[in-house]
Amino acid sequence: MSETTPILQFGTSRFLQAHADLFFHEGTPARAVTVVQSSGDPERARRLAHLAEGYPVRIRGISEGKTIDEERHVTSVRRTLSTAADHAEIERVMIEEAEAVVSNTGDRGFEPADADTGPVFDQAMSYPAKLYHLLAARHAAGGKPLDIFPLELINGNGDVLKARVREIAAGQGALPELIGWLDRCRWVNSLVDRIVSEPIEPAGAVAEPYALWAIEAQPDVAAPTGHPSVIVVDDLEEIERLKLHILNLGHTALVHLWQAQGGDDRLCVDKALAGELGDALLAILEDEVMQGFAVRGMEDAARDYRDTTLDRFRNPFLHHRLSDIAQNHAQKVERRIGAFLDWVRAERPDFPAPRLDAIAGRNAGAVS
Repeated sequence: MSETTPILQFGTSRFLQAHADLFFHEGTPARAVTVVQSSGDPERARRLAHLAEGYPVRIRGISEGKTIDEERHVTSVRRTLSTAADHAEIERVMIEEAEAVVSNTGDRGFEPADADTGPVFDQAMSYPAKLYHLLAARHAAGGKPLDIFPLELINGNGDVLKARVREIAAGQGALPELIGWLDRCRWVNSLVDRIVSEPIEPAGAVAEPYALWAIEAQPDVAAPTGHPSVIVVDDLEEIERLKLHILNLGHTALVHLWQAQGGDDRLCVDKALAGELGDALLAILEDEVMQGFAVRGMEDAARDYRDTTLDRFRNPFLHHRLSDIAQNHAQKVERRIGAFLDWVRAERPDFPAPRLDAIAGRNAGAVS
């Protein structure tokens, strides 16, 4: 019989391999993980087969002036399953083993699917609908409420996921007892940050030294493991804004500039930053992003974070291709750039940002 796994994780990405799964391996206490592939993607299925064998994470970069180039062997993943083929076993793990659920299902992972209204579990459902049916099974079996840590890059990700699951529950005609039990689960807002630039085949990844998993405090919630990169904070707002509207916005703006030039698939962030694309990005950050943070009273924190971010972008060890960052580009533009403009203009409606407006498609006459 396989080892009991208190962490039930939805997502197989190289980010999770070099972030949460590495922390579960190194943390106190170390936590065993069941990884679930929910997408049915054949390429990710091939990766899934190797995760439980243990895999390498190579940490490369500059930290506090010192060169870091080291490899760690991660063994936290004990079992791998797929919603397409292993629903009964996933349900068993949810009922009998899970203490916490972790997910990172991509920028579109919470979007509704037509199948979400179905009365029984269906592979065509979105992640929130699949999660609802698994949680309902745990409740029916008398299981305790548990902690749910979505790591998707969505503001208030715990609140958003809870609202979507409750909406699905209501649509399914869930009884008040189940709704109340869902409310007693602890839906935790989190923010994660680490550049994971490339995969190691068949499983594993190359990542920078910098890493953060910030967890918003709420009663009875603790970090799922003790680790220097895992922190509990009273309010995620400032950390979220800095990461989303400097690091993530910077990546998305750079992709836009790169695509406008014709998009050499081999170009990496560090090389892009050293040329004309880098000059254009620095101008956007200085003239529009820093000024926007100044409007919101966060200029000093923003400048410090920008400088750290640019050092991370210039990491010569990471082959972080713009073609990889370009995935789901339209959604990223709206969540990173459009949301920044909305946030700043809520304070100053006439805030000028012609380059960002052009990228977001909000001013066709602006210069990009």
